[in-house]
Amino acid sequence: MKVFMIGGTGLLGCAAAQLFLDRGHAVKSIALPPLPEGAPIPKEMELSFGNYLEMSDDELKAAMEGCDCFVFAAGVDERVEFPAPVYESYKKYNIDPVNRLLAIAKECGVKSSVILGSYFTYFAKEFPEMKLYDKHPYIRSRVDQEKAALSFADSSMDVAVLELPYIFGTQPGRRPVWVILIEQLAGMGKTTMYPKGGTAMLTVRQVAESIVGAAERNKGGNAYPISYYNLSWDEFLKIVHTAMGQPDRKIIHITNWMFKLYGVKLNRDFKKKGVDMGINPVGLADIMCMNTFIDNKWSVSLGVTDDDIDSAIFDSVKLSVDAYTGKKKLLDMKGE
Repeated sequence: MKVFMIGGTGLLGCAAAQLFLDRGHAVKSIALPPLPEGAPIPKEMELSFGNYLEMSDDELKAAMEGCDCFVFAAGVDERVEFPAPVYESYKKYNIDPVNRLLAIAKECGVKSSVILGSYFTYFAKEFPEMKLYDKHPYIRSRVDQEKAALSFADSSMDVAVLELPYIFGTQPGRRPVWVILIEQLAGMGKTTMYPKGGTAMLTVRQVAESIVGAAERNKGGNAYPISYYNLSWDEFLKIVHTAMGQPDRKIIHITNWMFKLYGVKLNRDFKKKGVDMGINPVGLADIMCMNTFIDNKWSVSLGVTDDDIDSAIFDSVKLSVDAYTGKKKLLDMKGE
């Protein structure tokens, strides 16, 4: 199988590209320069540099011609700040590219496609009473992205959307997304104030396994809630504190209403900055105070195997601390 990937040099795309190659597939990708220093970019991957958002349809067709599978491992998440209305930015980076690229893929005779999405979509569908689609522009955009992607599935092309949760792992030279968590904890002083609850999670290697597994196994149009581990916030934070060099750091649980009160303040602060939030901080309380857990049966069905989640969290946090303190100069994550 020959795979065409957008984002093949990113944290997730790079790991998937290597696994595709290890399994005997060929991989080509378009990615934005520069490459992170020391990153294990597969030498066997056919790589060209450029911004796919600025490429013509003919250029993309030429890149995709002769490929059997398309993987979209790009886009932006809720941690990227945009001016109002933020949904338009998510549409630009997450939805419009899926519509355009899948149309081109189908025209080129690509037989299967894999789109990286968000586990918020799974919970929006599972708990409609929470009105996550209405309250949060980011979640609305991910639901809309998934609907757009699955609309292309038919007898000529299989489409899989991977609803990804918290992901841990590092890529040498690249700044982890978890620096924002270190910034938050640093602002709390010597005590961590966090709600009760927990989340689904997995490692970068397991994401790669789910991508390759979906490319090889998916038939028709399907959304897969991806997870392998479910940790409470307390279990997660104990690993985080150890990686920060503060293993005995105390955790004080905050209630839902306290979280929402803090969310009101955040809304005011972001409004002053001219930033529109993808996840409304007030509504975020309801998500953070629950167990956003996912059974690993869907991941296992795609061939995802066990990994060391504790080490993945530790390494992610340690590198995030180095980035936050300026000990290491790292390349930022990119949406394009």
